[in-house]
Amino acid sequence: PLIDVDDLEEFAVRPAPQGVTVKCRITRDKKGMDRGMYPTYYLHLEREHGKKVFLLAGRKRKKSKTSNYLISIDPTDLSRGGESFIGKLRSNLMGTKFTVYDNGVNPMKTTSSLEASILRQELAAICYETNVLGFKGPRKMSVIIPGMNMDHERVSIRPRNEHETLLARWQNKNTESVIELHNKTPVWNDDTQSYVLNFHGRVTQASVKNFQIIHDNDPDYIVMQFGRVAEDVFTMDYNYPMCALQAFAIALSSFDSKLACE
Repeated sequence: PLIDVDDLEEFAVRPAPQGVTVKCRITRDKKGMDRGMYPTYYLHLEREHGKKVFLLAGRKRKKSKTSNYLISIDPTDLSRGGESFIGKLRSNLMGTKFTVYDNGVNPMKTTSSLEASILRQELAAICYETNVLGFKGPRKMSVIIPGMNMDHERVSIRPRNEHETLLARWQNKNTESVIELHNKTPVWNDDTQSYVLNFHGRVTQASVKNFQIIHDNDPDYIVMQFGRVAEDVFTMDYNYPMCALQAFAIALSSFDSKLACE
């Protein structure tokens, strides 16, 4: 089935169709004056015969106290005020927890009289834990995303304060209307002397950044997978109930995570 991306803004937040794996590729551009420090990441949908369709671009903002990535549907306009701004990824000070927002309004920056519909939605939260082996073994990730309603539409989560955020709900074990996902634990392989996952040919290079995201109830259903195929090229595939913006932001968090400095 051909995936319709005519309306990028709508496509980016639309959950993948059930039963279809959306196969994408992320390229990292480090060229240019400050791109070494602030690379731009481009997400493309892979079509048959090697064709690619641009979906999203992401770049870390400068002069931000915490890691703060802007995500845009225009590869040439990565500004906060631009029309193409579609979402952002922000970390805590430690760089271990991240939240993904759409392009709605920050509740802290508005008066209370605003209607809820323009408040920003939280689309995902990502937590990295150091593992018991220190930094040497595979990383542990928890990903919290809004749940789905009976019509297979995403539940809208628009926190007005700290207690309503995805991270707070998860930490307080209030997991009603949210889905908790984890990275699949890689298996030790004696031949290669490394931890491995089966990416079915989609990932060709070993990297600590490669991961698969699953739900504990169904470890064989890969909600998202990400892995390296070349120095600055990565594949990113996702399935229902995830959308492109969620998956891309989760991938960006894995580039950034302080725990990634093995």
